[in-house]
Amino acid sequence: MVKYSLQQVKQRFGIIGNTPELDRAIDVALQVAPTDLSVLITGESGVGKENFPQIIHLHSKRKHGPYFAINCGSIPEGTIDSELFGHEKGSFTGATGTRKGYFEVADGGTLFLDEAGELPLSTQARLLRVLESGEFIKVGSSKVEKSDVRVVAATNMDMVRAVEQGKFREDLYYRLNSVPIRIPPLRDRKEDIPLLFRKFAGDCAEKYMMPSITLTDEAREMLKNYRWPGNIRQLKNISEQISIIEQERVIDADILQKYLPHNEVGMLPVPLSQLHDTERKSFANEREILYQVLFDMKKDITDLKQVVKSMMESSGQSAADFGPSSNSIRTASVIHEEQPRVSVPVKYEAIPKSIQLDETGKNDIQEATEYEESALSISEVEKEMILRALERHNGKRKLAAADLGISERTLYRKIKEYSLEC
Repeated sequence: MVKYSLQQVKQRFGIIGNTPELDRAIDVALQVAPTDLSVLITGESGVGKENFPQIIHLHSKRKHGPYFAINCGSIPEGTIDSELFGHEKGSFTGATGTRKGYFEVADGGTLFLDEAGELPLSTQARLLRVLESGEFIKVGSSKVEKSDVRVVAATNMDMVRAVEQGKFREDLYYRLNSVPIRIPPLRDRKEDIPLLFRKFAGDCAEKYMMPSITLTDEAREMLKNYRWPGNIRQLKNISEQISIIEQERVIDADILQKYLPHNEVGMLPVPLSQLHDTERKSFANEREILYQVLFDMKKDITDLKQVVKSMMESSGQSAADFGPSSNSIRTASVIHEEQPRVSVPVKYEAIPKSIQLDETGKNDIQEATEYEESALSISEVEKEMILRALERHNGKRKLAAADLGISERTLYRKIKEYSLEC
């Protein structure tokens, strides 16, 4: 079999970019192509996952066989078994004749199951059987049939979490994931973004017979630093919008800014009632963190009062000998005429403004009712925690989100909400 270089494969399939992660994904696809191993392609929506099954098929021994791409998410649950495995006449209402499924007509070829994470559990059981033994049964039939099909699946779901939540069979996940290929999102391919923009703008200019647009250096940097939640698909749309709408052919940062929305799908906070279970869980994690912070703050205040009380008892002095406590943020100080200043460190910033003692000294420490309102604000505590997490991980949001126990999407929303971006 002829070996093709990465550059030749990119030219043949229109893949643009030189990011190491992208090159690695192409290389893995070429290495696994001559085998019959199942492949699971993962990546966000719009990153170009559909190119890789074709690379695998056209560089395999099945390249002269049939190739079918099926979007599992677009087929109704009641008919997907019929689509994949076929059905017999009269097996269900509307089955007026016998029909062959994709596993039968793709015999000797490759089947690309896009959005495989959307498959119903009943269909997953059928798919597992055909992957393990090559056997399947049509809907409404009792006859076992054989098929020699190579399966390549793709999904933008977190499959590990889907397995944990019981939405995807664990045995099928490991069967599909014989060879994993991850396609990096566009925000991790910053150097490729100007190349892709120039390609899309050039194609649009050629199609509609107009001069191609170009970017200033400032606009190019802005383009590279945008988050691109829609990945390559969104970049193509924006390049075409600018090409058609703008009269000016040199695009500066001010013009480009109008086409880079901050209220993009996947970047907005949404009502809790509209979130999926995984996103609700991230909000629950946030609440747990805040509750834990408040409980720790209360404990620190109680400990502080006990320390002050013990110091007073050991000194044998009355309350009248003590001046007012310091109102500093991180240190509670007790001052005595004959003793030096004693500092007691406090973990969090919220402490009582003052510690009051009665004249008899019997009630050494009373409950402090006045607190710094801003220090106890949940939003301020949350903001401080986010800042500290980002500092610990040098601004890497993925690591900071994992440290805080929330999703990267939720962290991004909070950064926008508190205007923490540089």
